[in-house]
Order: sequence, then C-alpha cells, then structure tokens
Amino acid sequence: MGSSASKPEASQSSHVWKASSPVGISHDVVESLQSSTETDTTRAQTLELAVQARVSSELRKLEAQESAALKAAQSKIEELVPVRDEDKQKGRESVSKEVEALRARLDKRKQLKPVPDSVEQARGDVVRCLRENDRRPLDCWKEVEAFREEVRRLEKGWVEKVVS
Repeated sequence: MGSSASKPEASQSSHVWKASSPVGISHDVVESLQSSTETDTTRAQTLELAVQARVSSELRKLEAQESAALKAAQSKIEELVPVRDEDKQKGRESVSKEVEALRARLDKRKQLKPVPDSVEQARGDVVRCLRENDRRPLDCWKEVEAFREEVRRLEKGWVEKVVS
C-alpha cells in the first residue's frame, strides 16, 4: 500500500495525443487560432449580447401582436355595443342633472329612525365627559357603561320586534 508514491510523476501528468495518421489542419488555421485575441470571457460576452438582442426583438414582436389583438378586440366590442349619439352629446349639465336625480332617489330610500332620547342623552354624557377629561379619558367609564346599557336595551327591543 505504501510502496507507490501518492503523486504521479511529472512525466505522467502531461498527455500527448499521438494520431495514427497526420492531422490535416492547415498552417493558416493554426496561426489564426494562436494570434486570436478572443478569450473565453469575450466570447461569453458576445454570446450574451446576441441572446439579449434576440430576446428584445422577440419581446417587440410579442408587444406588437398583443397591441394588434387588443385593437381587434376593442373594435369588436365597439361593433357589438354601439355607442348612442345622445351619450356622445351629453354635456356637463345633463350629467349633473342625472346625478342629482340619482341622489334624490337614494335620499328617498334612506329611512333612518330617530334615536330615542335616552340613548342620545347617554351619548351626550359620554362626549361631555371626554371633553372635560381630555387628558384622562378613563375617568368616563361610568358614562360609557350607561351608554352601552342604553344601546343594549335598544337592540333588545329591536330583536324582540323582529322575532315576534
């Protein structure tokens, strides 16, 4: 086991290929390879630039195709849904009149019932206490509990009315 050296000898490390017949490379090719200043790095950079150029050209083609498809879809939509001339002619005044009409309809739908006086009184007490104790809002816990109790009572009445 220990009789052989751990490293091969220097004469064994170089490999020489011996062809059975002479190699047919011209002297010009050998000189051009030896005189070339191109390195692996420059070849890699050139290849990377070529790839980037190809990718950008493909992206431009895809963008052109997508924009054409978008225009075609928009034209189909315009054909399917014709725009009325009166919609094109609408001015600021007619639009504002329509908005006001819609607001009036919404206001009619709102049916808020007035809050009972007891709840309003409890709410006012909480607001008053918080204004008086603006630096110490925790001192208003009694007013807050009274307000919560009024709201609970109101909710309980509403639930009983709905259930029955």
